[in-house]
Amino acid sequence: MSRIGKKIITVPDGVTVQVSSDNVVTVKGKKGELKQAINPEIKVEVKDGQLTVSRPSDQIQHRAQHGLYRALLANLVQGVTEGFEKKLELVGVGYKATNQGNLLDLSLGYSHNILVEVPSELTLATEQLKGQNPIITISGSDKQLVGAVCAKIRSLRKPEPYKGKGVRFVGEIVRKKAGKSAGK
Repeated sequence: MSRIGKKIITVPDGVTVQVSSDNVVTVKGKKGELKQAINPEIKVEVKDGQLTVSRPSDQIQHRAQHGLYRALLANLVQGVTEGFEKKLELVGVGYKATNQGNLLDLSLGYSHNILVEVPSELTLATEQLKGQNPIITISGSDKQLVGAVCAKIRSLRKPEPYKGKGVRFVGEIVRKKAGKSAGK
């Protein structure tokens, strides 16, 4: 059996989990409501504040989905209780980030500023301290949406391998290449 799939998810107080007849799991908590459609062959049960996921057979497809759906449901429960947060760092001379509500204005060394509309389910914050790189903080209850928006912003100017300039996650290590060496 899948090690991840057979772990039991404990549902904290204040969180309600409902499984509909068409196998859509709805999780409600203090940070909102999230839904996840699940393969009808995979069984989801809620008993005594615990969520269990089981599979019908040991087929490769069922084994793969067993762990996957358990992880997705655990992310839903964590999202409605604590939420998720990712931070991006802008490394480069003149790189700036400002926001007005959920509209992010990025200056990334191009001839024009880039405007990114962040979905209303997420909260956006920018921070620019003197002598440090600008930091963009994106937080929300949906882990997939937070990751997708961060990946989209990062794709606007990926870290390049020679100087390390670009948009990167805080704590991300960029492997740098050696530049041209001096000739003989």
